[in-house]
Amino acid sequence: MATTSDFRNGLCLEIDKELYTIVQFLHVKPGKGPAFVRTKLKHLKTGKVLDKTFNAGVKVDIARVERRPYQFLYKDDLGFHFMHKETFEQVILSEDLIDAHELLIEGQDAEVVYHADSETPLSCDLPPFVEMEVTYTEPGVKGDTTSTSSQKPATIETGATINVPLFINKGDKIKVDTRTKSYAERVK
Repeated sequence: MATTSDFRNGLCLEIDKELYTIVQFLHVKPGKGPAFVRTKLKHLKTGKVLDKTFNAGVKVDIARVERRPYQFLYKDDLGFHFMHKETFEQVILSEDLIDAHELLIEGQDAEVVYHADSETPLSCDLPPFVEMEVTYTEPGVKGDTTSTSSQKPATIETGATINVPLFINKGDKIKVDTRTKSYAERVK
């Protein structure tokens, strides 16, 4: 058991026998009335984000979760195959447990979040940024680079399509944000 003063981003809570993780929280002390904590909670199985308000000092159940280092091996009909980096144990995860599965390449590191009590995988988190090579994009037209908001679609090495600035060409290496699945910067 913990109280609202123990809240921090990433803390895993058990509410109505469902697991949620805190995405964002804010302690509010209004001029009138008691203090409260406004939170955004992400359901670990469905990924839905829920807004919930707790009165200050309320006791909540904390779920024990562990983050374990894994390496992505390959994908087949059974799902996505990962190998634990220390024990070499393999696990198969379904597509719905992985946030940005279209950005996975063989040999990439990831963290699998396990519920410590039941030893079941809850989610798979990729690193915040991954480097990808652009395999196809239309060439940019000279003179179109004055506007920084202009973008064009580009196919990256995993087959996913993201929007990139006009100066990106085929063969360029780019950094992709796995949380938003968007272009971050060009890698030199």
